[in-house]
Formats: sequence, C-alpha cells, structure tokens
Amino acid sequence: MSNDITGHNEAVHLGACADAADARMGFNRILEKRALTPDTREFQVLNAEIASACAPGQFVIVRSDEKAERIPLTIADFDRKEGSITLVVQIVGDATMRLDKLAAGDAIRDIVGPLGHSSEIGKFGTVVLVGGGLGIAPVYPIQRAMREAGNRVVSIIGARSRNLVFWEDRMRATSDEFYLATDDGTAGEKGFVTDILRRVIGAAPKPDRVIAIGPPVMMKAVAEVTRAPGIKTIVSLNPIMVDGTGMCGGCRVQVGNQTKFACVDGPEFDAHEVDFALLTSRLATYREVEKRAREQHGAA
Repeated sequence: MSNDITGHNEAVHLGACADAADARMGFNRILEKRALTPDTREFQVLNAEIASACAPGQFVIVRSDEKAERIPLTIADFDRKEGSITLVVQIVGDATMRLDKLAAGDAIRDIVGPLGHSSEIGKFGTVVLVGGGLGIAPVYPIQRAMREAGNRVVSIIGARSRNLVFWEDRMRATSDEFYLATDDGTAGEKGFVTDILRRVIGAAPKPDRVIAIGPPVMMKAVAEVTRAPGIKTIVSLNPIMVDGTGMCGGCRVQVGNQTKFACVDGPEFDAHEVDFALLTSRLATYREVEKRAREQHGAA
C-alpha cells in the first residue's frame, strides 16, 4: 500500500502500560470522555508515541485493567501535536463495560499499536466514503486524508435512528458532498446508505473508489452495489481478535478463496473478494457470552 508506514505484514508495536502513578504523569490518561450515543463512547487518550506513528485505517489493542480482556479498537482520530489518539467504543460486553467505567483523568491499563496496514491514500479522483453505525468513526480519518490528497470526496453515513448518528459535523466538514440516511427517517433521508450510493453512482462523475466501513450486512450490500459497475471497493473487517499480531489466528477471514488474518494482512480488503457469510458467522461466536456479561453487569 502506498501509505503503509509499517511495511508488509509488520507494525510499529508501541506497548503502553499504565498504573496510578503513570496516570498522574499522563501515561495513557483519558483527556476527555464523551457519550456519542446511548451505547457509544468517545475517548481521547494521551499517547504521544502512537499518535506520532499511526495513520488512517490502523488500530490498537486495548486492555482497560488487569482483569479485562484485550480488544481491538480503530484509531478514529489522532493529534500528533497534542500527542493524543481518539477511540470510539460501543458498549457490548464485559471488556467494553469495564472500559466505560473509566472517566477523564483515569488511565487505560494497556494500549498497543499502531497495528495493521494503514489505508491506501492517493489521488484517485472521486472517492465515496460510506460509514454505517459505529463505522462512521473509522471512516472519518480516511475521508479526511482522501480529501487532503486532492480527491473529490462524497460522504454517506447511516444509522438506524437519529439518536445513533454521531460526528455528522466532522463528516460534513471533510466532504464535498454529504448524505445522511436513517432506517426510520428521523434524520436525513429515510432508507439505507446503499440507496444513496446507487444514486451517486448513477450521476456524473462516476466514483473511482468506494470505501465502506460498518456492519458486515452493510458492507456486503455496498459490495453488491459496486460489483456490476466495476468500482474498486474497500472494506475494513472487524473479526474476533486477541493479540493483533497474527499469532492467535482468531481474526482469520476468507478473501479471494484464501485465508487471511485481518490484524496483519488487513484490516482493509477488496470487498468483492470477502466471504461475508463466514465473517458474519464467526462474529456471532460469542454473542451469548456478551449477552450474559451485560446481564451480570446490570445485576451488579
């Protein structure tokens, strides 16, 4: 990839482990925490090493405390001057619930990264960025970089309802055309992001590239819309991941009839070659465990 700062299948591993003393000094300290939606939080975290090395499309592995499991989180934004990274988290299970207990001033126990290949950023012409639900967060830095590279940027974001839409201001500010869709019509157009995408493709100029990040069902639908017109389409996959370095094999996905590890081979892949059925099946593996975790936390 032209913008891959890590090299082929390699990443800059900058482990960061914090305790109470480190928190006072600013190590992995949460500078700001905001609620974006009822179950989504934004964390701005001080980590100058990762902020200086990361690029759009990369992620980190986070552990909120000593007893928490490791979870992958996309770097949704970064400020090299301030030395901070922004993480957007959906509260779904034990690990994210533990993270949600932290407040501004607290320190996250471990942050390792940046991991994965960075996005391919170049001057392609007209680039359409599609963000669905939580996918709005990882799409944002890619969209910003694409516009800075001189592309005409079309932004399409969607969610089930108005109360689940976030970062609309950021997405508007970094696009030449902006569209919003909600399933129930409470904000923007009523319908799906693919409805708008079809309309954009049918107008001039035809998109030269489409990048879609969101739920697997949405990314698959985008891939089917762009397949017939032959528009190169990139998706960022979010399979189950443990170590983020290719050792555990938990993040394996099928791409072009080949097994790939999303953490070291991705996380971005050609959408027209991804086996979305297998991805969806693997993502459901721990659904019951997550449900029990939510119930236990609710009873606590």
